[in-house]
Amino acid sequence: MEEVIIIPAIFIGLPWVILHYITKWKTSASITTDDEALLEELYSLAKRLDERMDTVERLVASDHDDFRPARLVHDQEVDNQKLRELDRMLAEKKGSRP
Repeated sequence: MEEVIIIPAIFIGLPWVILHYITKWKTSASITTDDEALLEELYSLAKRLDERMDTVERLVASDHDDFRPARLVHDQEVDNQKLRELDRMLAEKKGSRP
């Protein structure tokens, strides 16, 4: 009588549980459109804040000769290349949307 319960549990129940959690794992691994929009918004906010920080540091540096910026090196070309690449990718993505 125990075999009647064990055999279906092994051949039906176990694969069902495994496939169920594999499906959950695959769907949760992808980024949603809401998450993507939030990332784009955070990126633009960080970019604006970086530009504001540069402006404030330039203004304070022009008023005070002994001012040292908090950031060791700002507005590096290496960083700007990465930002331009992100901007290009976002522009391409927005251009491909219907």
